[in-house]
Amino acid sequence: MRGEARGTAPVPLSVLDLVTVGQGRTASQALATSVEISRLAERRGFHRHWVAEHHSMPGVASSSPAVILAHLAAHTSRIRLGSGGVMLPNHAPLVIAEQFGTLEALAPGRIDLGLGRAPGTDGATAAALRRTRTLSEGADDFPEQLAELTRFLDDDFPDGHRYARIHAVPGPVQGPKDRPPIWLLGSSGFSARLAGLLGLPFAFAHHFSAHHTLPALDLYRESFRPSAVLDAPYALIGVAALAADEAREAHRQVLTGALSMLRLRTGRPGLVPTPEEAEAYEFSLAERDFVDGWLANIAYGTADEVREGLDALRKRTGADELMITTNAHGGEARLRSYELIADAYDLPALG
Repeated sequence: MRGEARGTAPVPLSVLDLVTVGQGRTASQALATSVEISRLAERRGFHRHWVAEHHSMPGVASSSPAVILAHLAAHTSRIRLGSGGVMLPNHAPLVIAEQFGTLEALAPGRIDLGLGRAPGTDGATAAALRRTRTLSEGADDFPEQLAELTRFLDDDFPDGHRYARIHAVPGPVQGPKDRPPIWLLGSSGFSARLAGLLGLPFAFAHHFSAHHTLPALDLYRESFRPSAVLDAPYALIGVAALAADEAREAHRQVLTGALSMLRLRTGRPGLVPTPEEAEAYEFSLAERDFVDGWLANIAYGTADEVREGLDALRKRTGADELMITTNAHGGEARLRSYELIADAYDLPALG
């Protein structure tokens, strides 16, 4: 009966890690949890573990993806690691080429470079990061920045180019080697179309832009042109999910993330509240509408209920891979959720 109901995952399952910091906890504890999640994900057969770039958010400790990925690489040996993503307009392309060339040298064949064009923060913080007055000064140049980054990674600026004598190291100038594959990330149509035109894999942020998922994936597939990277489209979607031993406990845990998001969206970012604080919070009607809408896009409950939700989403979107993000107050709930999801799909317990 168990085999009939569960079986194996129909597409690869992966992890998106926001390195969340709960009330009463520290960034050190959150980063230690990320190591535990990466080890668990590797042991249970998840395909990748990505971390996302966010800034000036007290409840998120992932402002420096490359630093975190180097730490995770030192504690794992097989699982793919990557950025979900690096917000390219916040950085000089050469710096990203150097950082991810270093990561590739540290963990050969295991690094993904996921790129986004959003700031990953509010406008004032983005301006401080970019040393510019407006966000458009970075975002509008994204295709050009991407092309420049790709040339640095491949070490192939043409003769006469102002950067032709510059080398991103570690990199090809030090010997033949594969470079990290580039992914484009998005929550609307811009990156979907660009990824399709360039023949790159595409990751869509369904977990916070669910209404745009199907149009973006359709645009990606319609725009796709085969490339040296891909013969056919490959679409990954980020999905929020949380499994617990009991459905009521799952609801308690996801409510903490919903309250945290409500506070962020209303200009009150902070540490992720405890389940007790979230349960005791008196929501206004408008706040309750927001929370109900947020929870409607999360697969949560028992392991079997979560699997049912993930399977339905995969069928509806045709996604080639599901990347699961689990937001909760404590690391214990997040670790238990990934373990239960692995059990629900009968993922192997690898050595």
